Amino acid sequence: MKEKKNTRLEEMEYLHLPDRKFFQWCQQQYSLNKGVYNTIDNWFYEYGIIHILNRRINLLAFLEFATSPEQEAGKTKFIKFGNGGLTKKLQEFIAR
Repeated sequence: MKEKKNTRLEEMEYLHLPDRKFFQWCQQQYSLNKGVYNTIDNWFYEYGIIHILNRRINLLAFLEFATSPEQEAGKTKFIKFGNGGLTKKLQEFIAR
């Protein structure tokens, strides 16, 4: 699914893409829709992660955290959260 590299996150080129291209990269890697992406980004902003680079790093870490074994195995295409599940998963991510 995703290629892991031994590079510092801050140095990864895709973190510095314009907003639309960064979303498209995330969509390609994690199969999430724009609404879920925007909700996650806004949640981190409201949580107090104001700097865009830090927010993107946290967003990617969250997507890795939220990716199910079924999705990694290719059995399901999209990250699924269910009703109220996205906020709950974000809270779990922050609490860890």
